[in-house]
Amino acid sequence: MNQLLSKSFLWMFVGLLVTFLTGLGVSFNTNMVNAIYNGSLYIIFAIIELALVIFLSVRVYKMKATTAKVLFLLYSFVSGLTFSSIFIYFEITSIMFVFLVAAIVFGAFGLIGYFTDIDLSKLSTFLLMGLFGIIIATILNLFLGNSTFDLIITIISIVIFLAYTAYDVQKLKYMSGSSDDAVAIYGALQLYLDFINIFLDLLSIIGDSKD
Repeated sequence: MNQLLSKSFLWMFVGLLVTFLTGLGVSFNTNMVNAIYNGSLYIIFAIIELALVIFLSVRVYKMKATTAKVLFLLYSFVSGLTFSSIFIYFEITSIMFVFLVAAIVFGAFGLIGYFTDIDLSKLSTFLLMGLFGIIIATILNLFLGNSTFDLIITIISIVIFLAYTAYDVQKLKYMSGSSDDAVAIYGALQLYLDFINIFLDLLSIIGDSKD
């Protein structure tokens, strides 16, 4: 595995660790839970989270490596604050099981992306269209409240982010000439987003709630 890809996976792991530990810690603090979910803090954190991921995606190549690392860790931390709801709603054993399943399928498609001779860059337009389609369908279903439609959206989302995993790994493989830490953070962010979305989608389907 090339140096850039190794660094990207390492930073992805660090980001996931920060997110999960933050979410778990918040879930044990009743005051923080009430402050986040019974007020406007959740919306504020969600906006900050979105702003950080957009800013990182657009500007990371122009940042110093240290700045990129700090912003990525900050994003992982803020994501953990909004992520804490899963520890409140789902059984911890179920979360761990789904995390393991997500890690296995994520790793499998990562290997496909690394070893395949097929040029996956041709899928970029279709994946982007699919991503926008998921966002639009999800917003529409907020008004419809159709559980069957929601399940279909979730399954399609898993397929798209698994494809994105293979695509992103292959893209990083072909960027092997660059070992710049800022570029590695960009790769880590893409892989982090792929994994988190796969994990959350799987959790919504096979996760066991505490109710």
